[in-house]
Amino acid sequence: MKEQLVQVIDKKDLQVLILTDGYNIHHLSGYRGHTGMLVAFQGEQYILTDSRYTEQVELEAPEFTCVDIGREGYSKTIAAMLQKAFAKEGRSTLRIGFENKEISYMQYQAFVDTFAKELTGMQVEFVPLEDAVNVYREVKTEDEIAKLARAEQIGDEAFTEIVKFIHENWKDGLTEQRVALQLEYEMRLRGAEGTSFDTIAASGSNSSLPHAMPQPKLLTEGDFLTMDFGCMYQGYCSDMTRTIHIGDTVEAEQQKVYDTVLRAQLAALSIVKPGMVCSDVDKCARDIIADAGYGDYFGHGLGHSVGLFIHEEPRFSMKCDAVLKPGVVITVEPGIYLPGRFGVRIEDMIVVTEDGYQNLASSPKELICV
Repeated sequence: MKEQLVQVIDKKDLQVLILTDGYNIHHLSGYRGHTGMLVAFQGEQYILTDSRYTEQVELEAPEFTCVDIGREGYSKTIAAMLQKAFAKEGRSTLRIGFENKEISYMQYQAFVDTFAKELTGMQVEFVPLEDAVNVYREVKTEDEIAKLARAEQIGDEAFTEIVKFIHENWKDGLTEQRVALQLEYEMRLRGAEGTSFDTIAASGSNSSLPHAMPQPKLLTEGDFLTMDFGCMYQGYCSDMTRTIHIGDTVEAEQQKVYDTVLRAQLAALSIVKPGMVCSDVDKCARDIIADAGYGDYFGHGLGHSVGLFIHEEPRFSMKCDAVLKPGVVITVEPGIYLPGRFGVRIEDMIVVTEDGYQNLASSPKELICV
């Protein structure tokens, strides 16, 4: 059985472990299908799924026994497995760990009702796992970092191309939606499996919305254009943001805001190293933005970890007191958003090293005018 599974079972004093989070299942087993559960007990490890994915489980997770749930469904199939494994032991209580932060109420209730009915002679205690499994995804292996680095490199290459594309086409009529589509095309062209989140291309007043949806709005001279994008490479995510300017004439306040955001990001990057408290890194950038008079216009956290999922832990935020460790891959993305006017965000994805950090992004950060 995977060492991490054994550790969770021992730490929580469990007899059974049921994982429903697809990212955790992928991380522990290698299985990347969209449907399935991981079940571990008595030194055995299983992946349950339906007939659409059984062959995929056998290919991607050869260390796990694949169980086809057929028409029984997950709850009845697991109950039958547990009844067979534990009934003859004469066990009266069964402690089952479950992912309380991920499971739906409907699935949890199905477990409760089915196990109460099917596991005769045993009392079931459901034990919330909290972050007991997620924590194993915080520090990335060399192989994971290599995949994350390639995903970010694809984003860099796509950014180089999109700047050329915008420069050559915006005067003839170019919408935010077209920019987003082109970005996704450029990433796919370079080996991306897909996007790691919905691509953002927001210009003018739309750029004041941190998570704006691309609109059929034409790029207009004098506007900022913020592009936040990322891709999936062999299951791992990238994330990068750049803000460029449409046209050569940049207003004084636009330049001030851009320079403030860049200065905040560079200052935060300069203090990243193992042992730093995440909230202190966030504060470093936040103080610079506040001192420039824009403290009320930077509402989100400074960054988030990235891995199989786009938003992982730990995070650079006022609320996160986690300590950085080598192998953590995390974004640094300060922003200033002036409602109804414009916004600026600059984001890099970095990996914490033994004595500092390595920036996985290489795209220029000085203001580009197209």
